[in-house]
Amino acid sequence: CTLEITGEEQERLVRMFKALGNPTRFEILKFLVTHPGCITGDIVAYLPIAQATVSQHLKVLREAGWVAGVTEGPARSYCLHADNIAWFRARVDDIF
Repeated sequence: CTLEITGEEQERLVRMFKALGNPTRFEILKFLVTHPGCITGDIVAYLPIAQATVSQHLKVLREAGWVAGVTEGPARSYCLHADNIAWFRARVDDIF
């Protein structure tokens, strides 16, 4: 089995895995599966952590490519980034 993955792809994949490795971020992703388009306050109400902490976790998830955020007036709504998740699944499938 020979896997051809570029250095850039490997870095992207590792970033995504690292973001998933945190239990709170994993919970946020699970929440977004069933609550697409929610705002930060919805996640704060679901998880027993401060809004600033949720915001920091969302930033990591956005930077890793798991989550997309759309600003709507004073609030930002979040959903899973379908294209990036499809890319992640394809790479993982190639590897395993």
